[in-house]
Amino acid sequence: MNNFKLKTKSNISNINPDAIYTVPGSVNSIIVLGLILSNKSSGIITATISLQSDTVDGETNSDVVLLNEVSIPNGSTLEVFAGQKLVLQPTDQLSAICNVANGLDVALSILEIS
Repeated sequence: MNNFKLKTKSNISNINPDAIYTVPGSVNSIIVLGLILSNKSSGIITATISLQSDTVDGETNSDVVLLNEVSIPNGSTLEVFAGQKLVLQPTDQLSAICNVANGLDVALSILEIS
């Protein structure tokens, strides 16, 4: 069964990365359809989005940074993965960190494939 889902995380930390979404073991994989980063602070912020993956599929995946300290003007949003797709497997996790405490909200659109 395939399910479209929205996952949100508000007030992203500036100290430790916050998990946005971890792929559950109950699905075969997920497709990331879109990621929206929203700056709700009064100044420019930077955001980093990372993928933690230890999936073994012929070779072992590594943790990677998908966006590194990307600038987002105050009061603006940044759409990530527009027109692109990212496939994640069980236990893979997307996380975010921001340089300003509580300055970033995140919305993630996914398709879970069972």
